[in-house]
Amino acid sequence: MATIKNKILVTEDDPGIITFLKTTLSAEGYDVITAANGKSALSVISSHCPDCILLDLGLPDMDGSDIIASVRAWTQTPIVVISARSMEQDKAAALDAGADDYITKPFGAVELLARIRTALRHTYTRTERDEIGLRGHYRVGAMEIDYKRYRVTVNGQDIRLTPNEFRIVALLGRNAGRVMTYKAILRELWGPAASMDNKILRVHMASIRRKMEPNPNEPRYIFTEVGVGYRMAEDESRG
Repeated sequence: MATIKNKILVTEDDPGIITFLKTTLSAEGYDVITAANGKSALSVISSHCPDCILLDLGLPDMDGSDIIASVRAWTQTPIVVISARSMEQDKAAALDAGADDYITKPFGAVELLARIRTALRHTYTRTERDEIGLRGHYRVGAMEIDYKRYRVTVNGQDIRLTPNEFRIVALLGRNAGRVMTYKAILRELWGPAASMDNKILRVHMASIRRKMEPNPNEPRYIFTEVGVGYRMAEDESRG
């Protein structure tokens, strides 16, 4: 029986990068389709239903953020942004618009393939949110979030988070492997009218890391995407 290949859409207008991506992805067994502008990309997405979208933000006919918003209006197909825009506000804007990940050019093949595998894992396995609904907990390494008992343990010991600290960790656990922007966390936990001041999150996170991490300066469980947000480690054994 023939193996069904995951279909990757590369939306990019640089011929050199298109060639690199097609060669790299094809060698890994992916079925690669391409689009050189936003209009073509939207047409291909609706007609070919790719499993993952690699998207350059700086397209000749429209901004990539507009494409993200358009795609997110009707599908949750994972979107990995590949862009020369390295400013923190550009990354945050793309992620807030609905992108699943963001890679800054230039990037290596190893990093790109790892990001794609993570994006596809969220699509083709039960999501952490679904698993939590069935099992009531999330575990990575020695850390476990018990959603039913509202507690987090490390090596079996309750680390005694405050209610707000637990809410932050619980939210990151439900989205493990994905970057959550400061804005998204604040909006999700405290509502759309919440202040967008990141200071409250930084204070909570410093306390969480003191309780959770063996060495807060070298975190194992919650990573900072500087100027953008936070990401909970994903247990690779689930992939």
